[in-house]
Amino acid sequence: MKLFYRKYGSGPPLIILHGLYGASDNWVTITKSISNRFTVYLPDQRNHGQSPHSVIHDYDSMSSDLHELIKDLNLDKFFLAGHSMGGKTAMRFAAWWPEMIMGLLIADISPFADDNEKQFAYDQHHKILKAILDTDLSETRSRSDVDIQLAVSIDSPKVRELIMKNLQRTDDKRFKWKINTSSLMHNLDKIVEGLPLSGIEQEQITGFPVMFLKGENSDYLNTENFRKILKLFPAAELKIIRNAGHWLQADNPEAVIEALSDLLSH
Repeated sequence: MKLFYRKYGSGPPLIILHGLYGASDNWVTITKSISNRFTVYLPDQRNHGQSPHSVIHDYDSMSSDLHELIKDLNLDKFFLAGHSMGGKTAMRFAAWWPEMIMGLLIADISPFADDNEKQFAYDQHHKILKAILDTDLSETRSRSDVDIQLAVSIDSPKVRELIMKNLQRTDDKRFKWKINTSSLMHNLDKIVEGLPLSGIEQEQITGFPVMFLKGENSDYLNTENFRKILKLFPAAELKIIRNAGHWLQADNPEAVIEALSDLLSH
């Protein structure tokens, strides 16, 4: 699949992958802070932003999408970062093509998920996706109207703001969603699953620096997760992003920039 992407700066290449409900423009502010030293590519993953839609949405397909983009860009080696769903895509890619990775940053997600963690994530995202699907855009004329509808199910203004970044004006001044919500709902079990690492997890993934970021107030990455992660990525470093939840790049961008700069300086 040919992914839409944005490109900034010059220097060694860095690719940053957004998370669920996100898009390439979520990382523009952070990207501009480091674009004087790096060439940064920001793709929209499938079923998000301006990239094509598909009934298939899993980490094997998203990793293959990324590999196709890399071939089109003629990149041999690059730094790779990903948040949440994008972090799982990045880890899947690193397991398949470790020789292409100069450094790996994973923001607030683990490659592993037990039944309780999967159920927690599934319930949270099912609620959000259902709220999007239930939103009636047919007579909606303003973003505040959409916000009122979403607020019935989604308490957090920050989450609603993230969701509404997926709104797009049509030619007749109405709204439509850029994300393929129905496909994401259909594939939600695959999105919240741990990575399909059967066989791979028996081999350590090494040869480049690895950094995991955890939002201080997030439940997506815990101490037990990180013990298991060290068996897969023995060189991994864990950094806590203070005063941040799961969407840490929005909650504390300065700390994320600092951590990303630390990784890129290795």
